[in-house]
Amino acid sequence: MQQKRGPKTPMSNEHKAALAKGRMEGRIVREYLDGLRATKPKRGRKRTTETIQARLDAVELEIVGASPIDELLLIQERRDLQAELSRKSDTIDMEALEESFVAVAKSYGDSKSISYASWRDVGVPASTLKSAGISRGD
Repeated sequence: MQQKRGPKTPMSNEHKAALAKGRMEGRIVREYLDGLRATKPKRGRKRTTETIQARLDAVELEIVGASPIDELLLIQERRDLQAELSRKSDTIDMEALEESFVAVAKSYGDSKSISYASWRDVGVPASTLKSAGISRGD
């Protein structure tokens, strides 16, 4: 049989503030790491907006006389190219993300016991860590 618990005590304002700070820091770190991943250079030849558009135009011409299976593949390629084109138009302001990250990274890393090496392993540049006050000894 379970015993009755006593009355719940309300959270203190300090506890609420600490929780809010943790959520805010976590959001900033997550957005910065997402930005790093999204802007990470890819291997191979870089595709420009012009080359993507040229391939889209070529696909439109090829669809006209294509067999049903080729038409299906070309339609999928067209969708992929259009998605890639729209991703290219989305810009990420890495400067603003980095500025916010630098402001909270030390505090967040200390609270979660994140080492310098772990930050580096996920792609955070050493110069950014230095700006945030995180050194190899951390």
